[in-house]
Amino acid sequence: PFDSYRDAASTAPGTLPSPAAVGDLLGEAGVGSDDTIVAYDDTHGVFAARFVLTALAYGHEDVKLLDGDFSSWRQEYETTDEVPPVEPTDYVINTLADDAPIVDREAVEAAIDSGGTTLLDTRNEEEYEQRHLPGAIRLDWMELVDEETRGVKSGDAVETLLADRGIPTDRETPMILYCNTSRRLSHTFVVLRSLGFTDVAVYEGSMTEWLDADGATEAAD
Repeated sequence: PFDSYRDAASTAPGTLPSPAAVGDLLGEAGVGSDDTIVAYDDTHGVFAARFVLTALAYGHEDVKLLDGDFSSWRQEYETTDEVPPVEPTDYVINTLADDAPIVDREAVEAAIDSGGTTLLDTRNEEEYEQRHLPGAIRLDWMELVDEETRGVKSGDAVETLLADRGIPTDRETPMILYCNTSRRLSHTFVVLRSLGFTDVAVYEGSMTEWLDADGATEAAD
């Protein structure tokens, strides 16, 4: 369940759960530390992407997002209602991975002040126009989804979209993604990483935390 890999007790709903909670979640699912995980959902991958981000942040390196979702899968492949047997594992996580792609509010403030980092707002146009982080560029996560296949658009199509928005396509460009509660940004994070962007981070608290802290915002012209 989606809420099991978010910290429901946090004042910022997008906060990651504790290391122990994630370890328990993976262990109860029978996942070992060297296993390959493929995550999917039936909402274009946005909830599954949040799981992928969580697993990566806690050091599970071999985790992937199904391109598409359950609805697109069953158009071409068989499905089953059988529940496989699960043998729980002892999955121990002590802390975030050293290369966890997570940044806090102070890091975002520093990025805004210094420049050189591209801020991407993954919410929809209406939300963005109402208010957004200073200097942020809108890249609605759904714009990366092919409506027909329910999967991710081609690499060329994504490249064109980025260029049209004035988003650098240099794969080493520092980027910070945000939304409201760190769900929608997860899909954009996975897509950009799959295209070879190497310096992509996510603002865990996102707009919820930013507004609670009276952070500066801009409105569209």
